[in-house]
Amino acid sequence: MMNQPLAERLRPRTLDDYIGQKHLVGQGAVLRKMIDAGRVPSFILWGPPGVGKTTLAQIISNKLEAPFYTLSAISSGVKDVREVIEKAKSNRFFNTVSPILFIDEIHRFSKSQQDSLLNAVETGVVTLIGATTENPSFEVIRPLLSRCQVYVLKSLDKDDLLTLLNKAVKEDIVLKDKNIELKETDAILRYSGGDARKLLNILELVVSAEETETIEITDEKVVERLQENPAAYDKGGEMHYDIISAFIKSIRGSDPDGAIYWLARMVAGGEDPEFIARRLVISASEDIGLANPNALLLANACFDALEKIGWPEGRIILAETTVYLACSPKSNSAYMAINDALALVEKTGNLPVPLHLRNAPTALMKELDYGKEYKYAHDYKGNFVNQEYLPKEVLNQRFWKGQSNPAEQKLVEHMKRLWGDRF
Repeated sequence: MMNQPLAERLRPRTLDDYIGQKHLVGQGAVLRKMIDAGRVPSFILWGPPGVGKTTLAQIISNKLEAPFYTLSAISSGVKDVREVIEKAKSNRFFNTVSPILFIDEIHRFSKSQQDSLLNAVETGVVTLIGATTENPSFEVIRPLLSRCQVYVLKSLDKDDLLTLLNKAVKEDIVLKDKNIELKETDAILRYSGGDARKLLNILELVVSAEETETIEITDEKVVERLQENPAAYDKGGEMHYDIISAFIKSIRGSDPDGAIYWLARMVAGGEDPEFIARRLVISASEDIGLANPNALLLANACFDALEKIGWPEGRIILAETTVYLACSPKSNSAYMAINDALALVEKTGNLPVPLHLRNAPTALMKELDYGKEYKYAHDYKGNFVNQEYLPKEVLNQRFWKGQSNPAEQKLVEHMKRLWGDRF
């Protein structure tokens, strides 16, 4: 056990030892109640790295005294899924708790892999616990998602991290024999980025480099050790978020050199290429938008090409897209339009759809004048007719405001020809 990493040695075995996620597993919380009752449904844990997703699954299995099977979406195929389900069937006895199947990084499972789980989850052959760092609404197929609850785990807050730090230096089988003083903690907390595993890895890194009897943990020492460590770039920690932020801001600021530099930092640090590609697609819509609609096409093609080409050649595709986006004219008019519209929807609620815009698939709806006054634009000159498309309560609202770039000014001029002073 002494040869295990600190994070593994300190892995909690019970809910009482589990740090963080009180909204889920604190006394009286929703998931805690189900665990204590001995019955849990299939569910997906969604949250950043190092917040206890795997640990929580193992604790639940121990608490329920259920067989525990685990698969990694990176190394397992459909055949592996089916083999585990067959094992689960053979280990299921009358009136016993369903075996738990834990799938780490379930967002990386293909559609066929996820399809192979459906029947076993639906019939209770296994209780599925999936873990993901990505939004399951986008990454998990709808039939599987509909059979699972989704619980959101949060990054550990300062109090949680300090609790864990003190536990490590006082209770760990190795560290408790050393005279460790937590003199300053700002840097170690900041670099951990709310990730318990990262926090403990940094602590272990600093302690292992010290040869004195008394070991002081200071901010200067933490920064120095991390700069010396080639693995300091952590895909889940603060540096990860700082560098992707610098990357996107360089694109937004039309600096291709800055953008390429931060791209190189991510590539050298082992960042997930798909994560970078997703951010390029977002930037193409949020920061470039209608000023150059081709940017979104190229960013989406970049994402698709990465899947076909793979690594390391994929870095060239990312670089091409990065330079193109950085050099493109910028507009956030679509981004601002949807934000303004959402704010109005939140303020005004579910306003009724005007009768002339409603669909009328039944005779009763036609009798109620659904769609009666609707004017079909293609029946009019120029494929346009002046009519209202907003609820009467918000008729004068404007959401999209074209910005000052050649592409959008063409759209604005076209809108003015159609709508006059409205634009």
